[in-house]
Amino acid sequence: MYSIEEFDQAKTKILKYILYKKRTENEVRKKYENFFDNNLLEDVIDYLKEAGYINDVDYINKTINNMMILKNLSIIELRYKIITKGLDKNLIEDYFYEHKEELLEYEIKSASNIIYKKKKDMDSNELKSYLMKKGYRQDTIKKAFEEE
Repeated sequence: MYSIEEFDQAKTKILKYILYKKRTENEVRKKYENFFDNNLLEDVIDYLKEAGYINDVDYINKTINNMMILKNLSIIELRYKIITKGLDKNLIEDYFYEHKEELLEYEIKSASNIIYKKKKDMDSNELKSYLMKKGYRQDTIKKAFEEE
């Protein structure tokens, strides 16, 4: 068992880590698994989840929205980047299912942006090949070329 002081110290330390940059439950667990007793760590994580500081669904929403604003990625690349955060695969799949239309529109826009940027350096076959390697689907590539 642990004392209230130990709980407060652990909570404060983990909270600083989370407030510096939004973190997933898995990231917190991995970072502090060797620092704190397992029961203490689990209790602090549960407390922070209840208080809303750790919320993996919210993390997925915000992270993907930021990526969509800042980067040109295929849906496959988005999924891969979010999976590497160690999130529950069901939460990820739920997000991608619920936002399917929005993600398809984003992927077409993203492919169009890449085509626009690279069309002076590559011919259309090279561009198509490049986009396929990055995980864009053929129908997305076709639509993106039609919009050009």
